[in-house]
Amino acid sequence: MEVTDIGNKLEGKVWHRKPTPGKSVLVTVVRTSQQAKTVRFLHVAFDTTGDSFLAGDHHGNIYVFDISRNRFRLVQKTGQACTALAFSLRRTTEFLVALADYTIKCFDKDTKQLVSWMRGHEGAVSSISVHSSGRYAISTSSDTAQLWDLDTFQRKRKLNIQQSVGIQRVFFLPLSNTILSCFSDDSIFAWESDTLICKYQLPVPDCGPKISYKAFAVTRDGKSLAAGGRSNLLHLWCLDNKQLIRVIQMPTQVRTVRQLDFLPDSFDGGASQTLGVLSQDGVMRFINIHTCKLLFYMGSHDDAITTAAVSPNGRHVVAIMDNGSINVYSVQSLTQEVNKPPPSQVAVVTGGGADDQDLSNLKVRVRSEVVQRPAKSLGRRTQVKVLRPPAGSTAEDKENELPAGLNKKRLVALLKAFGEYPAKYRMFVWRSLLCLPENHAAYSSLTDKGLHSAYLALNDKYPIKSHKLQRGLQRVLSAFAHWAAIFGEVEYLPLVAFPFVKLFQNNPMLCFEVVATVIVNWGQHWFEYFPNPPLNILSMAENVLAHHDKELLQHLVDCGITSQLYVWPLLETLFSEVLTRDEWLRLFDNIFSNHPSFLLITCVAYVTCCREPLLLCSQKQDFEYFFHHRNNLDLGAMIKEAYRLMGSTPADIHPRTMLSDFTPLTKGQYPVFNHYPQFIVDYQSREREKIRLQEMEYLRERQEVSAMHADFLRRQAKEEAYYAQQELLQKAEEQRKNILAQEEEKLTQQRAKLASMKRELKVKELQLLDETKRRFLKHQQDLRASQVQRLDQEISRKMDLRERETAAAVQDLEVRQMELEAQRRRLEQHLFKEQERMGREVEEETEVRMRRAEREGESYTELLHRTETNMQVLEESLAEACQLGLDSDWQREVAERLQQVDAKQERKRERLAELHRQTLAEEERLADTVRDVAGRRVTEEQQFT
Repeated sequence: MEVTDIGNKLEGKVWHRKPTPGKSVLVTVVRTSQQAKTVRFLHVAFDTTGDSFLAGDHHGNIYVFDISRNRFRLVQKTGQACTALAFSLRRTTEFLVALADYTIKCFDKDTKQLVSWMRGHEGAVSSISVHSSGRYAISTSSDTAQLWDLDTFQRKRKLNIQQSVGIQRVFFLPLSNTILSCFSDDSIFAWESDTLICKYQLPVPDCGPKISYKAFAVTRDGKSLAAGGRSNLLHLWCLDNKQLIRVIQMPTQVRTVRQLDFLPDSFDGGASQTLGVLSQDGVMRFINIHTCKLLFYMGSHDDAITTAAVSPNGRHVVAIMDNGSINVYSVQSLTQEVNKPPPSQVAVVTGGGADDQDLSNLKVRVRSEVVQRPAKSLGRRTQVKVLRPPAGSTAEDKENELPAGLNKKRLVALLKAFGEYPAKYRMFVWRSLLCLPENHAAYSSLTDKGLHSAYLALNDKYPIKSHKLQRGLQRVLSAFAHWAAIFGEVEYLPLVAFPFVKLFQNNPMLCFEVVATVIVNWGQHWFEYFPNPPLNILSMAENVLAHHDKELLQHLVDCGITSQLYVWPLLETLFSEVLTRDEWLRLFDNIFSNHPSFLLITCVAYVTCCREPLLLCSQKQDFEYFFHHRNNLDLGAMIKEAYRLMGSTPADIHPRTMLSDFTPLTKGQYPVFNHYPQFIVDYQSREREKIRLQEMEYLRERQEVSAMHADFLRRQAKEEAYYAQQELLQKAEEQRKNILAQEEEKLTQQRAKLASMKRELKVKELQLLDETKRRFLKHQQDLRASQVQRLDQEISRKMDLRERETAAAVQDLEVRQMELEAQRRRLEQHLFKEQERMGREVEEETEVRMRRAEREGESYTELLHRTETNMQVLEESLAEACQLGLDSDWQREVAERLQQVDAKQERKRERLAELHRQTLAEEERLADTVRDVAGRRVTEEQQFT
């Protein structure tokens, strides 16, 4: 097992040594950071081809691993861990990534550009399901599911649920417009994706233990649903009749089912039989849902698997291990059980069975060796014995041994007994009979060359309604043209390949190898006479017809019909024009099981079985129509006739002696095909290239001539338009001149009317002006009179106010005089009291001095007299001073009051005079304005006239 560490590489090889055949693990991919720490991978997802897958790690790096080309590359760095991955089916280069911030981003893996950013979830997105058309996608989280339009990247609908019931998963059913929603209460609903109308609900099993669904898987045909959860039981539902058809019990080691995936097969028609079950122990067990047998398993307890993805082609399984690495498993190397034919099935119809079955009758245990089937009736059990070949084997047995354990001799016996192979296993049997090598690398090298120039215009010659089928046929034919040059020149190759392309439209590589095997073996010597039909092959058929029905051959010769008309149309179309689909499949069951000469014998058998209507035809057109359209023919009788002719034809004319035995395609590389005249093909190639170059030159010249003709027509149209425009302009000019003359005449009349109206208006205006002036002067006089009256009233009011203020002042003076009188009286009383006090003091001092003088003598008597005289003078002077002070204060205050009143009156008179002067100035200014307005109007009238 090779381990590849991608580290911080942007691209590189997945493995450096080619994986050894037989090993189940092709390669183990790990990623270590610069600190030598392992970066875990979280999710993987395959594209529609199954050859490449996406892988997202814990750091947000998204890688694309291409298994077929052994390459990987880093396509995006999101910066955060992803929670889900999915490819967009419509645009193969785009993919969807659900991130840890609950958003979904769409990137282009080639350009590495962000295409769109979708927001709306409030929880981590656990899964993304894309519709088979690639138009819509459903993202699921624990609380909601949202439907997105991938053309506009807008949210169309949102599924809201109750908080008590969580969502487990919501996804599209394959090949339908049905959405399946699974909830935590084990309820499963189906919805129409266009109208979101509930189509049906799967009944919840009312008996048996509760499983609590966690994992779901649907077959590619959308008819079967497998569900598992917290139990070792699996429920298998049939979505056609909405019934639980089987309960599968896994081994006791399984306690919880984490993931379910069906393993597809190229020839199962979408009804997958192998189911992968990933349990809690990290082991993924693959079981057959019909036989309930354990086929193989991956992982172990020490090397546990956390999640896995199965490729759509069923060749590889990619698993993320518990240590964060990626293991790429080869399914073919794991076991051969998937490619083995189904065991013999013997059914016995018995009576007396019970119609109703409970859940216990559906339960089947999964065991490695012993297979238990559900009891379908209460009657006798059917025992199946498997017959095994004896221990010894002969050379003939070895020759008849086919891949996948089949035996050609037994297949031929089965074919002769039933007339055809089972439709369910027909493709598997054909692949074994033809020993297809499945050279993927060789086929990829052919398809990588692109479309061949010979088939670029295939749709013009062979129009097909289905674009998918048209592209598939174009790719297969281009691969043949790249394989051998002659296949680019063969005109009937599309007729040969079309039935197989329609049958293998989902697997173009197998289609290519089947058609190549048919051409190499059943188309031997077809191209030796190219570009003519194979005359040697047609001669063989004619010889066989001559031997067995000379009469019919003679009739054809008499009518001028050669083998190119009654054998070659059957060969170049491989009977696809004359047989239905089922008849064609039955016929090629026999052709692939016999010698290559059986195809030529079958053409003769077809002619001999239709001898009666052919003998009735005589015109060439009738024969042409007969061999290009379906006829009333018993295919079983024709095949019996072919076997009869195969055994009764003499050896000298038998095609077996001239055609070699079956030779399968080689493994690894396709053989060189050169059974054709090389010089003719080269000549035709050169001629075709010459014609192509001439056609290109002709197309170029034709394009130039077309451009010149278009330019001439354009210039001619411009000239005609110019002359027509000039003529129209001339007519318009004359018309405008006439209109202008009429308008001038009207304008002259209008001017005369306007002049008279102006004169009238001028007179009226002058009258109005005079009246306005008179009215204004009267208004001014009234205004002045009112102003003078207001001034008189104001003067009267002021005079009254002055008189009142004078009276108030006189009253204030009288009050002041009274106050002064009272004050004088109080002062006199106070002076009287002081005088008395001073008299008493003087008397006391006089008495003291007299007593002193009496003691001192007569000298003091004169002093006393003088003192009394001084006291009287002092009292008189004091009284006069007080009276003079009082009178002067009152007079001064009265004079100040009178001066203030006179000043106020003077200011009022000055204000009135100022107002009068302003009024006169305003009157003068208004009169000037009126005179100016009248003057301007007179000037304007003079200018207008």
